[in-house]
Amino acid sequence: MPPVFRFAPSPNGYLHLGHAYSALLNFDCARATAGRLLLRIEDIDTVRCRPEFETAIYEDLAWLGLAWETPVRRQSEHLGEYRDAIKKLAAQGLIYPSFESRAEIAKLVAEREAISPWPRDPDGAPIYPGAARSLAAEIRERLIRSGIPYALRLDMARACSRAGELNWFERGSGPDGQTGLVRACPEAWGDVILARKETPTSYHLSVVMDDALQAVTEVVRGSDLFWSTSVHRLLQALLELPQPRYRHHRLVLDDSGHKLSKSTGSTGLRELRAKGVTAREIRSLVSLP
Repeated sequence: MPPVFRFAPSPNGYLHLGHAYSALLNFDCARATAGRLLLRIEDIDTVRCRPEFETAIYEDLAWLGLAWETPVRRQSEHLGEYRDAIKKLAAQGLIYPSFESRAEIAKLVAEREAISPWPRDPDGAPIYPGAARSLAAEIRERLIRSGIPYALRLDMARACSRAGELNWFERGSGPDGQTGLVRACPEAWGDVILARKETPTSYHLSVVMDDALQAVTEVVRGSDLFWSTSVHRLLQALLELPQPRYRHHRLVLDDSGHKLSKSTGSTGLRELRAKGVTAREIRSLVSLP
């Protein structure tokens, strides 16, 4: 079977040079290995994702000279598959609802940090500090029936105990140069959110399900997602999903050394095209042959 690559942008803004690098790298890898390239639209964020951004993605990628298989998978059209995954995890006793708002969580973190430093995940966000995991079942049911918003979290300690030690083979490199066999450390993320009352999935859950359902064999993505692979390996084990091969690549940075943002007009593909920059020159700008 030929290898299967994918490029999976979110239509919450216009593509920039960092997206171009990742998309072109996936395209080049697929072509070099006689593989397939899929395009996935990660549009579960109904607040920020907009149709005009999705249309712009197709236009920008076509301008770069990329070709991909159709139909394109749009996450918003597959919410039932993510709900089924949540049910499977719930049946294992690995999911619980938490009811704190973001403001309440921030207050809890502040109270704890007034005593001692509170642990943070690899992205720098505070680990969930609440006690919803220990709420009695009848209290949970009463709060849910009341209509209060909630998030569905993974009981990380129980999930890690069930899955055992996990790792992946890294063909690229992580933020600190990690390569080869890497030990997964999902516990570093705490009790991650896998779904919310209004949205039956999260990035972690949907990306794992999508890769499996689309038979993706090669995940080529930015090194900013390197440690997220720990959570993805855990979910793959719990949901009995195949493990793709991983290659994390360097990030395209701005002049100050920061990761590019979709709000950075100077690196936006549409802006560069309007200035007369060619697709060939884009390759040069991101140091691709």
